[in-house]
Amino acid sequence: MSILVTGATGTVGGSLVRQLVQAGQAVRAITRNPGSTAAAALPKEVEVVRGDYSRPESLVPTFAGVERMFLVSVEEAAEPAVTAQILGLAGKAGVRRVVHLGHDDESRDDDDPYATGRGVKRAVENSGLEWTHFFPGEFMANTYEWAASIQAEGVVRAPFGDWTSNMIHEADIAAMAMAALLEEGHMGRTYRPVGPLPVRRRDAVRMIGEALGRDVRFLELTPDGARAQWTEMGYPPEVIEWFLELGKNQDMSGGNVHEIEEVTGRKGRTFAEWVVDHADGFR
Repeated sequence: MSILVTGATGTVGGSLVRQLVQAGQAVRAITRNPGSTAAAALPKEVEVVRGDYSRPESLVPTFAGVERMFLVSVEEAAEPAVTAQILGLAGKAGVRRVVHLGHDDESRDDDDPYATGRGVKRAVENSGLEWTHFFPGEFMANTYEWAASIQAEGVVRAPFGDWTSNMIHEADIAAMAMAALLEEGHMGRTYRPVGPLPVRRRDAVRMIGEALGRDVRFLELTPDGARAQWTEMGYPPEVIEWFLELGKNQDMSGGNVHEIEEVTGRKGRTFAEWVVDHADGFR
C-alpha cells in the first residue's frame, strides 16, 4: 500500500516525502507536471503520478491501492466543494485516512475572506474518513522571500522589524504529519504547532547574515512602503490590508511549543538551525 502525498514538491510535502521514504514507506506523489524539475528532484523511490486538482475526477487513478493520504489545501483545492469532491472520490476508492495541512485563523468569523480554510476544515471532517488537521504557525521557509534582495544588495526591506513569532521548521511539520499518517491516536485531533523559540524579524535577518558570514541589513518599511512593495509583488489589496492588520500586533510569539515533541518525541528545530541548513538559498 502506498501513501499518497499531495503538494509533494512543496515545502512541507517535499520534506514529508523524504521522511516517509527514509522510513521505508511506499510513496505516491501527485503533480500536475511529472516531468518538471521539482518532480524530478523527488527521491527515486517515489512513484510520481499526474493529477489536476481543478479536475477532481482526474485524481481517481491516483487513489488505487492507497489507504492514507496527505492533503494540502493548494489553491485549486481551497474551495470546500472541491475538497469534498476529492475526498468523496478518495473514500470510494478505498482511502481511509486523511492528514490535512491548511490554515484556520480562529480569530476570524466564517464570512471573513481569510477564514476560507474553515469550509475546507469542515469538508475534511464531514468526509467520513479518519482525519487529522495541522494548522501550523509561520513557516521558517517564508524568509526565502528575502533571498533576492539579500543576494543582490545584502538588504531586507520589510515592515514590522519587531514582529515576533515562533516560526516553525517545515521538517517538524512533516514529522508530525508522518506520525499522524502511520500511527494511531491522532485521529480527530487538530494540531496548531509552532517552533520552540520566538524570533524577531530583524533578528532573523541578522541570523541569516551570520550564517552567510556577511552583514545583512534590515531596513524597515513604513505601512505605505509595504503597500507599494506588496502591490508590486502581486498581492491583492485586501490581502495587503490583512498583512498590515496582522502587523499591528507585533508579538505573535507563543502557541503550543510542546506539540512537536508530544507528537514526534523530539524537540522542535530552532530558526538558527534552519538558517545554517538553508544558507545556500540566500547566497
